[in-house]
Amino acid sequence: MSDVTVGRAPSLDDLAEMAERAFAALPEGFRRMAGEVVFRVDDFPPEEVLDELGIEDPFGLTGLYSGVSLAERSVFAAATEPSRVFLYRRPILDEWAENGEVTLEELVTHVLVHEIGHHFGLSDGDIDLIEASA
Repeated sequence: MSDVTVGRAPSLDDLAEMAERAFAALPEGFRRMAGEVVFRVDDFPPEEVLDELGIEDPFGLTGLYSGVSLAERSVFAAATEPSRVFLYRRPILDEWAENGEVTLEELVTHVLVHEIGHHFGLSDGDIDLIEASA
């Protein structure tokens, strides 16, 4: 992994490694329920995603769940695409630099768990309540 102590920002691969470690550290039942979710790290969300969500600032989105949540799936309908969790490196690094209260790995874990929560069909409010009680 890149040495962030010498002023180099972690690469896409570095964040992907952090996300893999974060996922591996989650309870087995949580990982099993997440199933076949594909994780991807990009620098920024695509412009069309920002437009669709009504977000003007590309730094305003650190992660995104794409797919049909487990709560909305039907045994009668085939999934059209795999469930994916996107992590956006530059917004995550920006939030980490501004926050200063958590490590980068903790922030990556937070974003990953938040997006997996959407995979489970949870709303932002539901996820916030779970995090507040943890």
